[in-house]
Amino acid sequence: MQAKTKAITAAVTGCALGVGGLAWLAMPASAGEAPPSLPPVSAEELVQSVLSTTTPALDGTVQVTNNLGLPTSTLPGGTSLNIDSAHVYNDGNGNSKLSVQQGDADTTVVHNGTTVWTYQSKDNKATKVTVPADKWDSKAETSDPAAMASQLVAKIRETSTVNIEGTARVAGRAAYEVVLTPKPTERTLLREIRIDVDAEKRVPLRLAVMSNGTDKPALQVGFTDVQFRAQPASEFQFTPPQGAKVTEEQANMPEPNRAEGMTKLVGDGWDTVLTGSMPATALQPQQQGKGKYGQQADPQQLLQRFAKPVSGPFGTGYVFSTTAGTALLTDDGRFAIGAVPEQVLIEALGSK
Repeated sequence: MQAKTKAITAAVTGCALGVGGLAWLAMPASAGEAPPSLPPVSAEELVQSVLSTTTPALDGTVQVTNNLGLPTSTLPGGTSLNIDSAHVYNDGNGNSKLSVQQGDADTTVVHNGTTVWTYQSKDNKATKVTVPADKWDSKAETSDPAAMASQLVAKIRETSTVNIEGTARVAGRAAYEVVLTPKPTERTLLREIRIDVDAEKRVPLRLAVMSNGTDKPALQVGFTDVQFRAQPASEFQFTPPQGAKVTEEQANMPEPNRAEGMTKLVGDGWDTVLTGSMPATALQPQQQGKGKYGQQADPQQLLQRFAKPVSGPFGTGYVFSTTAGTALLTDDGRFAIGAVPEQVLIEALGSK
């Protein structure tokens, strides 16, 4: 499938709690710029910099190039990937703001303390989600390349070989290129992960995930421009526009004895697989849009069109594969997904 490249920003606010998330596509950045000359530094030193990263005060545009091969244009909600522009702000203390332009509509996500506001100008709707203070995990945020890279490296460091393979300019800033490759014992579809670390601030500026058999990143997230500077507190305050329909919610916290909707990680390092279960209604036909212009979306038909029927100890279901990952969905609503071959997912699901 030909990869789409649309200007986008990737940001997820409180992803571990299911508070909200956005991801969009972008054009490659910094093409044609000469690599800078930088003092020697050890790979381990840069890795430790990434692991200890906390996003500093900044504002900038983040872009993502997505070559995962997913049929997003045919999936429910897939049109939300056509983003014209976006901007991310952070105060260095865990508060953030994401502003997205999509045609003549805007989407804004503001995180302040344990409150997350999401506003969509097209429908003039605002949603306020509150997370209990004792449940909030500020480290769960992935609102920029620095946070994403830090979390990723923490998971795969012990199962990787790390090298420095040169320098680069990202968003006009000098950076070291750190490359992590899986050790021979890892069962993964990925070849390597490249992280460009700012030479001055020592925070990641760009993250590229490379799969086998191609020099094109399966997924790339990086700043196209960034300014490290203090942000006014007012940037992280949100007041719904006049006439907006406001909904207030509590974050959906996992219930100890509730299996549906729960997820867990199986394995570690590059072999890590995310498993879980979906609501019983997830695969039922769904109405998209309102009135006579609404369309019926049938997830089962999409699976039959784009995925392969499979069976095994887990029962029966469908598997969807790309060069960078594999997803398996059983007929009883369980799923497994990872940057691994199909057999690893089957083992992660276990018996029915």
